[in-house]
Formats: sequence, structure tokens, C-alpha cells
Amino acid sequence: MVTLIVTSMSESVKRTYASTLRAEQARATRRAIVDAAARLFVEHGYGGTTVDAIAEQAGVSRKTVFTSVGGKLEALKLARDWAIVGDDEPIPMLERPAIKAAYGEKDARKVLAGYAQNYVESAGRVAPIQHAIEAAKGLDEEVRALSDEGWAQRRFGMGKLAEQLGNLAAFRDGLTVEIAGDVLWYYNDPETYYKFVIKRGWPVERFQTWLYETLLQQLIRPDYPVAR
Repeated sequence: MVTLIVTSMSESVKRTYASTLRAEQARATRRAIVDAAARLFVEHGYGGTTVDAIAEQAGVSRKTVFTSVGGKLEALKLARDWAIVGDDEPIPMLERPAIKAAYGEKDARKVLAGYAQNYVESAGRVAPIQHAIEAAKGLDEEVRALSDEGWAQRRFGMGKLAEQLGNLAAFRDGLTVEIAGDVLWYYNDPETYYKFVIKRGWPVERFQTWLYETLLQQLIRPDYPVAR
């Protein structure tokens, strides 16, 4: 009886290990495909990238691209989404530790400083792939829908940030949460980072300082008390 129990436990452990290994291998393959697709989209554009090229770049078969990711459009969406958060963990941006910590901040200037830092970190990854999306949206309806989805998601996130600043009584006279959300949304566009940093060659530190100071001037009342 003891032998049977031990044998059963051993087989269960082996099955669990094999299942975990397969899952890790599948995840690694998926990462390789999406990473390869992202490089090709940035270098050759969405229209100039084929599934065959993605498969070759990732070192997998064409069939594996479809079974692992789902196709070219799905690879584009995953490349963008992973670039935004910096990994492939299924954790929404608003639930990330850095963002949740920012919502606990009680000084509006520090809120904007933290936002500017988080933005440049994310934009450094997402701006090239977002530029590829914007360049292709006029030629492909599904890519246009992906672009529109991104704009809506960014507006939602900036609306939350505006609400936080409003709750801190930080706004300039006449500024509403709705208008502040629109202002934040405008500057949150990854194309802003793309133009200044990637195209014009601004150092990231200079861009981050400019973004912070611009938002401070646009949103925060001059007599807002300095944190002690």
C-alpha cells in the first residue's frame, strides 16, 4: 500500500512538472514570436511584414505563429500591450505596483513627477510600435480599430489621473476634471515621445523634465501648497 501511494505521488509530480515545463516552453515561444513581430513591424511597417517573415525571425513554423499567437494582427496587439507594461504578465496597467503607489500620493506635484517618470519608461518601449500602428491605420481597418482602442484606453487612464489631481484640489482656476483629463491625454500620446526623443534626439531626462514642467504649468495652480 505504501509503495502504491509513493508511486502515485511520484507520477503526479512528474505530470505536474511536465505540464509546467510545457507551459513555460509555450510562453517562451510566444514571447519569441511577439518580439520578432515587433522588430519587423518597427523596421518594415505592418504592411511590409508577413507571417512567414515573423516565423523565420522567431525560428518557428508558420503554423506555430498562428497556434501560439493567432496571426499578424494579434501579434501587433500583443507587441503593443506588452510594450506598454514592460512584460507579458496578465496584470492591467492600473493594477501595477508603481501606478497603485502613485494613487496613494497626496502631493499633486509628486503625482505628476511620478507620472512623467512612468510615462517615459513606458513610452520608450511602446513609441516605436505605436508609430507603426499609426502609420498603418489608414490602410487597414483592423489596425485602425486597434489604434482607436489605444486612444480610448489612454483617455480612460488619464481620466483617472485627472480625478486624483482634482481630489487633491490642485487645479488652476476654471479647470475641470474633464478638461484636465483631455490635456493629460494629449500629452500622453506615444507619438510625442517618438517625435522628441526618437526623431529629434532629445535625451530622455530632458524630455521627462519638459513633460513634468509643462503639465505642472498647464494643470496646477501657482499657489498650490508645497509639501513639507
